[in-house]
Amino acid sequence: ELIYAGAILKDRWVLAEIGIPVSSTIKCVVKEEDKPAFYVYNAVTQEKVPIMGSIYLLATNVSHLKTLVTLKCGFPNSVYCLRTPGGREMYDCNTLNDYQLDIGATLRLDVWDGWKEFLTGCLLGNKHKIQCSLSKEGPIVRYQMRVALYMAAFFGHLQLIAWILRQGVRPHEAVGVHPYREWCQESYHPDVTKCPVHAAVEAGQLMILKAFVNYNILCLECPNPAGHIPLQICIKHKRKDCVLYLVTKMWSVVSYPNFSLPMKIYIQLKQWLLRAQNHLLTTKRRTQTAVFRTRVGDTVIVDGFTKPKMTSKGLYKSMIGEAESKAFKLPNLNYQLQHEKESSPLTFTRKNQKVTNFKLPPVKDANKLSNTDKLQENKNTRRKAAHPRNDESMNQNMCLTKVPLPPISSLKNSRPPFYYSTPHAKFLLNSSLESFSEHSGRSPRENAIYCLAIASAFKEKPWLQQLGIARSLAKKSVCKPVH
Repeated sequence: ELIYAGAILKDRWVLAEIGIPVSSTIKCVVKEEDKPAFYVYNAVTQEKVPIMGSIYLLATNVSHLKTLVTLKCGFPNSVYCLRTPGGREMYDCNTLNDYQLDIGATLRLDVWDGWKEFLTGCLLGNKHKIQCSLSKEGPIVRYQMRVALYMAAFFGHLQLIAWILRQGVRPHEAVGVHPYREWCQESYHPDVTKCPVHAAVEAGQLMILKAFVNYNILCLECPNPAGHIPLQICIKHKRKDCVLYLVTKMWSVVSYPNFSLPMKIYIQLKQWLLRAQNHLLTTKRRTQTAVFRTRVGDTVIVDGFTKPKMTSKGLYKSMIGEAESKAFKLPNLNYQLQHEKESSPLTFTRKNQKVTNFKLPPVKDANKLSNTDKLQENKNTRRKAAHPRNDESMNQNMCLTKVPLPPISSLKNSRPPFYYSTPHAKFLLNSSLESFSEHSGRSPRENAIYCLAIASAFKEKPWLQQLGIARSLAKKSVCKPVH
């Protein structure tokens, strides 16, 4: 690969556009890399995630592969399933050899139907998008909030974590499984008992770990499915900063006015008190009434027997599918009128006969369309071709989060002082912006952010020179001829 100023040059880049002058030195690097054992195509981010390993990985269970995928993509284990290249769902209890997979095959990661927008909001740390994508069912909403806290801890979204903690979600509480799968306890993956604090430790998110410990000190002794506490997980994943913080915190002392306690004894006392409170609460519930988490009419999913609900459908498509499944077809109107005519021919009036003899408006010939209609149709066709789909723009949105942006101005009059000096300046400016968005598929602001994201890859250059590269890219994208 070719490297210039700390940036790996992409094949589609033009040297003049990214500001590489004549007689510059470009480093040529020959890299050696191990080929991944598998690739996993993420249906949410539209990315291919490589899974490293040897041929012996084929002899392991699917559950082990899902553990590796969770460490790579940050999704909790219970929100997705893996499928073979042929679309066959893979179950945790089977081995990879049972599905006759080859080394280098591409598997597909599918999530719950209607969850793509919600998981996208969790990836980007967008609280508003998460709120708009929450389910209307209470148990599912509680499960979604635990999932959101887990992913926010993995990706380091501190503001989103602060909001979720205010909703009552605890960082040392297990994510669990979807309420539809609560009947399949024997087939649970062990990682469903992982907590958000474990995700923060595995990803090395020190600020998130500090926030969790300050929120509840029990996070220091929260074990994962293998029985390891956060300090042991940090040592395993070589998170030096987190190790130093946890060692300092665990060997500290909790001081009271008349005495002090070591942190380990203090945590044990809090755990004992919490168990006693839970025991009293369950005893009171048993004496009052029986509490059932699942009720008659709730959806139940059993592997291999029910219709799969992990196909990565969007929120809108999943809502349409549920509405169609609950809907029923009305009887044919013509059949009903004919039946009435045969049963009582004497009472069949002319009013009923007029119902079937209605006229439709004439169909306009496509060859006789006016020039205005043709121009509008061609414009709409170009606009649809230029604008990417939501799935295709996901990769662009993910990379744009790395660019620090100023807040969007709320001022309505943000034009330069000479803007109104030219007659019809507003019409000229708006028409040029519309034509640019039509042919490029991006708004001017999105194009500027995209150019900044590319220019920020040149890390060895000062920020002003990176800004110059971004301006050059933006200028070339505007002046590029349209064919």
